[in-house]
Amino acid sequence: MTAPSLTSPTPTASGIALLSADFPTLADALDYAATGDSGFNYYDGRGALIATLPYRELRERAIEMARRLAPLGRGERLALVAHTHPDFAVMFYACQYAGLVPVPLPAAVHLGGREAYSRHLRQLMSDCRAVAAFAPPEFVGFLREASAGLPLTLAGTLEEFSALPPADAMPPRPLPNELAYLQYTSGSTRFPRGTMITQSAVMANLKAIFNHGFCLTPADRFCSWLPYYHDMGLVGIVLGCVATQRSVDYLPTRDFAMRPRLWLKLMSMNRSTISFSPPFGYTLCARRLRASDTQELDLSAWRVAGIGAEMIHPESLQEFAAAVASAGFDDRAFLPCYGMAECSLAVSFAPLERGARSDVVDMDRLARDGEAIAVPQGDTTIKGKAFIDCGQPLPGYQLEIRGDQGELMPERRCGRIHLHGPSVMSGYFGNAEASLEVLSADGWLDTGDIGYLADGSLHITGRAKDLMIIKGRNMWPQDLEYLAEQQPEVRPTDASAFSIPDEDEDEVAVLVVQCREPDPLKLVKLTERLQQAIHAEFGIHCLIELVPPHTLPRTSSGKLSRSTARKEFLERRSSALAEEPHGRLPDGGSCAPAEVERAAS
Repeated sequence: MTAPSLTSPTPTASGIALLSADFPTLADALDYAATGDSGFNYYDGRGALIATLPYRELRERAIEMARRLAPLGRGERLALVAHTHPDFAVMFYACQYAGLVPVPLPAAVHLGGREAYSRHLRQLMSDCRAVAAFAPPEFVGFLREASAGLPLTLAGTLEEFSALPPADAMPPRPLPNELAYLQYTSGSTRFPRGTMITQSAVMANLKAIFNHGFCLTPADRFCSWLPYYHDMGLVGIVLGCVATQRSVDYLPTRDFAMRPRLWLKLMSMNRSTISFSPPFGYTLCARRLRASDTQELDLSAWRVAGIGAEMIHPESLQEFAAAVASAGFDDRAFLPCYGMAECSLAVSFAPLERGARSDVVDMDRLARDGEAIAVPQGDTTIKGKAFIDCGQPLPGYQLEIRGDQGELMPERRCGRIHLHGPSVMSGYFGNAEASLEVLSADGWLDTGDIGYLADGSLHITGRAKDLMIIKGRNMWPQDLEYLAEQQPEVRPTDASAFSIPDEDEDEVAVLVVQCREPDPLKLVKLTERLQQAIHAEFGIHCLIELVPPHTLPRTSSGKLSRSTARKEFLERRSSALAEEPHGRLPDGGSCAPAEVERAAS
């Protein structure tokens, strides 16, 4: 690792950098990247450059390490704790040259504390049948605790792997049809599943993304705080920037969460042009920014502000755009997209330089009949709901909206989104049953998402497994959660909504909200405001539970796990009901213990 000195993209001899990302394997892509002067730049929580890793050095170190990994066995899995650290990149690409399959694991200790995190790592290593495991120094203690007793050749740091005896010669490069890596999904309702992504699949997706998704230019520079273990951070940034010889400035995810202004500071300082974030990242920035912060920023170079990974609320983007307008941010830079780990990364992109556009539909018709009927502009007599336009499929990909019986749905009719394309996964590792649930014999993937097409563009309305049916109406938990997040006491992603059965076996909406407010009277008023807002917006009663910070469970990628939140809510309710003489809930809702037990099962 060289001394910190900013790496920047350098044009080829012809003056124009190769931008196609058109290589057969990830190792071939790094071979190309190493011919330029670009690379990874690592910053700390104070915004200081602490390390650089030029791609030519990354290649040299990866090839040297590959000789030491090769004896572990071609096609074997090597677990990698995916912290934002240069050693991760070295180990990941060493696997590419050695013919091993890297398996990025989460680097997020907040998942229920040390014991829960170690247990999660152990479960993942067992599931992928890893032969060895790596972690940078900051996480190696967790790794050793998690791997105790597992049949691993080694669980340690890059330095410890460097002590392994090298093979006599370099192993053959992976072929395009061999696995490039396993990507574990967030898995909010079941144990996370390892998607099997081949070399040809990930390279096809990168080529489509960088050439058609946002039309890369020789002047582009990336900035990212996205975790390496998430598909957007791994594929879109780590692998994509190598394959296109672009430099990228990294801020650790934890430091972004603590000081989101640093993201914008790096963008301004290095004149970055492309950066992606889930919606909550933009919301977090907007709410933490002070007027004095924007006076020091220049975001005029930011031409692609990608948004994906979660439901996108137009209001949150408007809030961010307003907060940074004085710093030169142009809201036409917003680029909504849709994708998933099961497709390597991306499926569709909205048109460039148009900003985030919404389709406002009749909310009642959508809830009742699944029809996305557009509300005439200016008509205030119809209650409308806005869904972001996520664009049309990338070239070579097909999308279909299908009904409950598998029938094709016409435009503006909601259904399950099915996908076919060159970067769809091969299946879930070691889980043929789960693979058959979502992959058809002819390669169509049931994404599990619900949406509709309008003028050929995709609009996402929610996840099939999250759908709540309240009084015969289809309702999405994200809508209730969004109402909660608009309250001054509630931070983004601090609310989780789901439904449970009451004593008549009808579904009742529940909203669990994390809150730091200690005043009991203010908590009562917050509950009343939430119930009034939900009733005014949706006409339903909702059980509200206020809980302390860090109560809501999250997946490995940091997303809320509604299924686990529901289970834990029911357990708390069951305990509370056991203490109530008439089985009456304190907030006026009612649920007999039998119903609680049935719902929990």
